[in-house]
Amino acid sequence: MLEPPATSERPAVPDAAARRGRPGYDQRQFLEMAVDVFNEHGYDATSVASLATRLGLSKSALYHHFESKEHLLRLALDEALGGLEGVLLEQGAREGGAGERLGYVLRGAVGVLIDRLPYVTLLLRVRGNSDVERQALERRRAFDHGITGMVRAAQREGTVRSDVDASVATRLLFGMVNSIVEWYRPTGPEGAAELASDVLTVALDGLRPR
Repeated sequence: MLEPPATSERPAVPDAAARRGRPGYDQRQFLEMAVDVFNEHGYDATSVASLATRLGLSKSALYHHFESKEHLLRLALDEALGGLEGVLLEQGAREGGAGERLGYVLRGAVGVLIDRLPYVTLLLRVRGNSDVERQALERRRAFDHGITGMVRAAQREGTVRSDVDASVATRLLFGMVNSIVEWYRPTGPEGAAELASDVLTVALDGLRPR
């Protein structure tokens, strides 16, 4: 089977946040540490004070590098969403048969999830309690709509069975993909390529026309 498509490049932290903070750590590392805290305790339950303590900064130093806790959340969610959206823009997602494009995007989504596991985990836990979260959910819905369109095209093409509603099929497919965040461990026996192949085998074979 084809190798997983390359995920899009990660968005850079804005220039205003590119200066170094605590010696030995750069802004990327601070963001990664913040995401770990959000995933561990929950975004809403994480105070700026506790976040600054975990990062080894004073609150004033944290605000010097990041505008707010919401700023950190926005950067983290952009990391996950930018990767997923980038897959839809790649050549393999735009050319060829609809069934092939659908398989390419599913494989790419698994690759993004594994490559950016903490960020995607955070994305899947947002509930729309702030403007930043609601904007992220809108982008997720737009991504899902793009996949639903691919499923419909594959149904018309005859490479995917047509007796399953396309939007339901999309939810089921990405329910399977998204569940990976709950049990996948980078130190496990399977890497991105093997796991993506397993997902495609289980997911798409069930949608093959009879």
